[in-house]
Amino acid sequence: MTHTYQWFYHRLRSMTVSEIMFRTGEFIRKKAGRRRMGWQPAVRLTHLPEPLLPFDPSETPVVTFSPEQPIFRHTIDINEPIDWHLDINTGRRFPLIYAKDVDVRSGRWGSAKYAWEINRLLFLPQLAVQYRQTGDQRFLTQFLDLNRSWFASNPYLTGVNWYSNIEVNIRLINWFISWNILDASALAQTNNDFRLFVETKWLPVIYQHCVYSRSNPSYHSSANNHLISEYAGLFIAASFWAFPESPSWRNYAKAGLEREIQLQHSATGINREEAAEYIQFITDFFLIANVVGDKAGDPFSVAYTAKLKQILAYIAQFLDCEGTFPRYGDEDDGRVLLLDDAHPHNNFQSLLRSGAVLFGEPLFKQQSVSRGGTPRFDLKNYILFGAAGRSLFEAVPVTSEPLGSVLYEEGHFIFRKQEMAHDPSKFREIYIHADAAPLGFLSIAAHGHADALSFLMHVDGQVFLADPGTYSYQTDPEWRNYFISTRAHNTVCIDGQNQAFQAGALLWLDHYKPQILSSLSNDQADEVVATHNGYARLQCKHQRTFRFEKANDLLSIRDLVENSGKQARLVEVMFHFGPNVRVDTLSRNKFVLSHPVTERRVWLTIASGLRTEIMTGKTEPIRLGWYSEGFYRNQATTTIRAFLMLDPGRTTTLTHQLEVIEPANVDPLIHKQTESRRLLQKQ
Repeated sequence: MTHTYQWFYHRLRSMTVSEIMFRTGEFIRKKAGRRRMGWQPAVRLTHLPEPLLPFDPSETPVVTFSPEQPIFRHTIDINEPIDWHLDINTGRRFPLIYAKDVDVRSGRWGSAKYAWEINRLLFLPQLAVQYRQTGDQRFLTQFLDLNRSWFASNPYLTGVNWYSNIEVNIRLINWFISWNILDASALAQTNNDFRLFVETKWLPVIYQHCVYSRSNPSYHSSANNHLISEYAGLFIAASFWAFPESPSWRNYAKAGLEREIQLQHSATGINREEAAEYIQFITDFFLIANVVGDKAGDPFSVAYTAKLKQILAYIAQFLDCEGTFPRYGDEDDGRVLLLDDAHPHNNFQSLLRSGAVLFGEPLFKQQSVSRGGTPRFDLKNYILFGAAGRSLFEAVPVTSEPLGSVLYEEGHFIFRKQEMAHDPSKFREIYIHADAAPLGFLSIAAHGHADALSFLMHVDGQVFLADPGTYSYQTDPEWRNYFISTRAHNTVCIDGQNQAFQAGALLWLDHYKPQILSSLSNDQADEVVATHNGYARLQCKHQRTFRFEKANDLLSIRDLVENSGKQARLVEVMFHFGPNVRVDTLSRNKFVLSHPVTERRVWLTIASGLRTEIMTGKTEPIRLGWYSEGFYRNQATTTIRAFLMLDPGRTTTLTHQLEVIEPANVDPLIHKQTESRRLLQKQ
């Protein structure tokens, strides 16, 4: 109970007076909403809408989707009955009470994320595709049975699946996509059972979702990706189904999308939530809404489409040669659509294919495929753009120009060296992402991590220096606290404390302010000097210089740490490695890093003034050496913790180097290092 009171206190600290007034009104509306539990609207359309996205099964690649659907580290079989209120991880079940009274934070009824992921109904468009491609009635029957089961198990405002507006809107979008794939209007004319389902079951629930979407906006400090999803879902639904309120809903939602695409992105298209994986999730909302607006004769503004292009341009730059993104901030495997016709599917690359269709940009097409691959048009884009979209995609010229470094003034710095070759196996890339960006978006920075001045390094598309990931949100607080902490990132941590105050699982206060002191990029080198004030409360300061010398394949990092206080401070410099990286120790501060997929190695030299220890899968005395590949997935990895005690009134400069070396040069370096150690031991 004390924890709950503390959370409310800190949450109030994050609010303005106007937000407190809004939340008070929201609380009153929540109490009044209890009376609408189980509401059944009497709604009927004068005509069923024709597809905005005509689906021609003869033009699309034949796809077989598995009934085994991945749900984080588990799966469900959609051929079996589904308990829509069950957390399949813990076996706990959410109660069928008023939705706003459901406890989704404490974990006493399980993880809401597990329940919500199933209830997004991402498998319904898959069934629709298989029905249209095969004509097999079993797929249509299963589609109807799953929907009927969901409707019967989720009366309006009852249970966990009416708690969150983002979940409501993802369902709306998947129903819209399913309707278009099925050509539901035509099917209803020839199939009486389907028509009865549409008129008496499906449309009333779609209407309920629209009403809920409009009535429960995520405003003020919650106006992040949730608000985008709400505007997108309502705009798409109101542009398609002609309910009495649809014109006003559409105008409201469109204006919101126009506003949020600007507010939630920087001048160069970088999402302000500072959560890299969320970029594909958020961009899908803007993309699908944009396509629907065009098809419905209600296009978005030039400013909207220009910002969408900027977002895609950032995606094109921040992917490495294998399509791997820099994993900064939160990630929860969130998807708007799950129409993966290849495994593994890369939704960032799918978005770039969409961008190539919309904007004819060769870079988007180039970056929509991993090195050595052939650009292809995936199923999601067939559904959005049809055969005409594929023709546009194929007409975009293919370029193979090497990508260079890009330094964004918002605090994301991509150092890159690519060496092209006719043989894809001989293609080389060094990719470094340095982060001097803000903590996150709005006053709570819900999905940011305390990772100021951290960095990542990929070599030939393989992750060497890694961001350990996310693992969980509300449940498993010890793991949540670890994965978002400063100590869990490749930066400097002082006294084991975070660079900002973590007031809750999705709540940061006292945000640090990064400052970029200088930056340059040319053919010879990239260099960035930056600092932040996150340790001012400890009377300490951290300034970091990143310098990438391209001719030498060398990244130098210089840390300047100042302790102007009156007590000694523990200074830790963290190096976290991808789970497939092998770390060989040559001496206390020299290491060779190797990866099974690339022959090249990384020679890591840590400042000589630091003591070092290698930690793998530790929980005591401190938690270190962990990697979360995806939500609710966790494994041990290797972390090097380098540390010293910095006396009061002292400043220290620590220089570290990471040099990418050819395999032929590894043995001589190891021999030289071994010989030096032997001579020292003789003395």
